[in-house]
Amino acid sequence: MSNVPDSNQSSDPPAALARPRMPKLWIGYSLALATFAGEAIAFTRNPDLFKGPGLVVPPLEMFLPAFLALVYWLVCIYNYHKILAAIPGYRHPISPARAVGFHFIPFFYLVWLFIWPAKIAEFVNARVKPPKMRGWIVGIVSISGIAAGIFDPALGMALLFLGLTYLALCLTRAFAAAANPDAGQA
Repeated sequence: MSNVPDSNQSSDPPAALARPRMPKLWIGYSLALATFAGEAIAFTRNPDLFKGPGLVVPPLEMFLPAFLALVYWLVCIYNYHKILAAIPGYRHPISPARAVGFHFIPFFYLVWLFIWPAKIAEFVNARVKPPKMRGWIVGIVSISGIAAGIFDPALGMALLFLGLTYLALCLTRAFAAAANPDAGQA
């Protein structure tokens, strides 16, 4: 018998060391850009769109890409928690469904935007020395995105994905550190 693995066997590293497939954040940034294009189209068609008193229903070309971006943002959050829940030997304290579901609780979601990133930061900082991730940064950027989205949906969506970009970079660093524990971590 030969020690060469057959073509049916995988030569990938063990699951604990394999780099998981992270959500594609460029899709979210593209949706933010599409929202900006929708804003430009809406204001070109009707320059007095938001000058009237009271609330105005946004036109479809503004609403649809912003809505899709928000849904994709929640999908990304779900996927990050799913990745963490699948790590052998690690019990992530927040399930993917709970991570997304708690965003729909009025007023509590403002606190939740700080809780779930802090739990991910605990995972990252346990693997990367010295600690590199601050969960509150994701929370502040997310709240800034929500506030900015009231006045400019495209900017708000871009800020939401900016927070996830920071999170993705920190998680990537943690997975690289777990795969290479002897690397210099100064």
